[in-house]
Amino acid sequence: MSETPSTMLELGTQAPDFKLFDTINNQLVSLSDFNNAKGLLVVFICNHCPYVKHIIDEFVVTAKDIQQKGIGVVTISSNDVENYPEDSPVKMASFAREKKFSFPYLYDGNQQVAKAYRAACTPDLFLFDENDELAYRGQFDDSRPGNDKSVTGSDLREAVEMLFDGKTMDDQKPSAGCGIKWKKGNQPEYIS
Repeated sequence: MSETPSTMLELGTQAPDFKLFDTINNQLVSLSDFNNAKGLLVVFICNHCPYVKHIIDEFVVTAKDIQQKGIGVVTISSNDVENYPEDSPVKMASFAREKKFSFPYLYDGNQQVAKAYRAACTPDLFLFDENDELAYRGQFDDSRPGNDKSVTGSDLREAVEMLFDGKTMDDQKPSAGCGIKWKKGNQPEYIS
């Protein structure tokens, strides 16, 4: 299991637009659906990644908590499903139901949304403020498979609190996980 860090997109970056199908209910979801939210958390995940599996239960709890505070949440899978069929839209929907997602799980089949966000790994987290400007990008917390640290979501929770205080979290650590599974010939230049 090789570990890939997030690219740490520049803070203040405007949220790239997206319009993708939610695998849970087959409805189109777009950035504009969150215009009235107090912010938006966009997270790139997938079904099979051990890093995602490691945090997913606490992530679902954390996501519900921040949704109750008025922050929108979407998760996106951009993996190549031809070579990673366990990440197919049908299996995404099953995973979301099993884990009781309270947020959309979108499928980025052509991987253009992942490229627009400069996503590199799963999980890769991007928290935008109410003006759709990037306020946090980085890890969920310090826990990783095998490091014996508790999964708490502490970094993301702190970033959300600071967002509400009109501040930016100073110490933003890159997320780390499995690299996004790019289709042959589709790997972006920002991935070395």
